Amino acid sequence: MFESRHISIRIHRPAAEVYAFAWKPESFPKWAAGLASGLTRDGDQWVGQGPDGEVRVRFSPENTYGVLDHWVTLPDGTELYLPLRVMTNGEGAEVVLTLYRPPNRYDDAAFDRDAAMVGRDLAKLKALLEA
Repeated sequence: MFESRHISIRIHRPAAEVYAFAWKPESFPKWAAGLASGLTRDGDQWVGQGPDGEVRVRFSPENTYGVLDHWVTLPDGTELYLPLRVMTNGEGAEVVLTLYRPPNRYDDAAFDRDAAMVGRDLAKLKALLEA
């Protein structure tokens, strides 16, 4: 089993609105720094530029459950699974990403940096949707 961290943010918009914006792969570059250079569709995957080179991304299909899971294949072939959920929280939404730490992939400092980056990404998503 991997070490994990759940990183979340509350967004003062209905969960359905948050999901409707966030589920589209085209929306990810607007708020996810690791994909800020944009994504290009390639069959059932998307291709973008990550900090270490080209990454391939698969996204869960649109659904009614608030599931925004995605799988990122890094330039070295490592595939990272990123579970992401939008849940109703009163009249707003709670967005939660689970960050896994694969064995021998990250030292403590790198895992902390990735967690901080996810926190900044979620804060940007919040700012976009609450503007």
